[in-house]
Amino acid sequence: MHRILIIEDEADIAENLRYNLKREGYLPDVAESGELGLKLALDENKPPSLILLDVMLPGMSGFELCRRLRREPLTEKTPIIMMTAKAAEKDKIAGLETGADDYVTKPFAVRELLARIRALLRRTTERSFEVYEDDRIRIDVGEMRVFCDRKKIELTRKEFALLVYLVKNTGRVPGRQQILDNVWGYSYYGDSRTLDVHIRRLRQKLGSGGDCIETVVGIGYRFIPCKS
Repeated sequence: MHRILIIEDEADIAENLRYNLKREGYLPDVAESGELGLKLALDENKPPSLILLDVMLPGMSGFELCRRLRREPLTEKTPIIMMTAKAAEKDKIAGLETGADDYVTKPFAVRELLARIRALLRRTTERSFEVYEDDRIRIDVGEMRVFCDRKKIELTRKEFALLVYLVKNTGRVPGRQQILDNVWGYSYYGDSRTLDVHIRRLRQKLGSGGDCIETVVGIGYRFIPCKS
């Protein structure tokens, strides 16, 4: 699961973010100052996968903290989304020039922020592959072909895209909404049960390989490489 560090001194905003991130299957940590945020960000035992950084912090500003984080080997490539009430273009440019990957202005819609988080994490953590193979399953992305125990499996385009997405995130647990956003698209507002239906059909078609798709109750699904 992805750990997300929230560096925000406004308690109500921090708690709202913490609640929504936890509900989406993330592991949120909160720091109410730049100094504490720097300390948590550089914790080698639980480094964040992404940082939500407020600009107007007591003591060390978000701009200064962002520059510090970009100088540290542990966080030089960690995705950072800046959050601020300053909507002027020069402020956004300043945030991006200090090393932030994205910028949102307050007040913001939580759903939009979650979509931005998923997009950044997808770009930085997804595994790219042309061919995947384990003891049971083989996937040829270019040819859109799937085999299980050397038998070709006929999948619909959506089932194929779902399988590829899960394999790209092998070992991780994408949340249900995260899967819907990435496989069905951000514009999808239909019944989330369609995901369960596709997972069930995918497992059935994969046969002995279907057990490699695990259900993580209350969060989403995880792909584990098949063993003989």
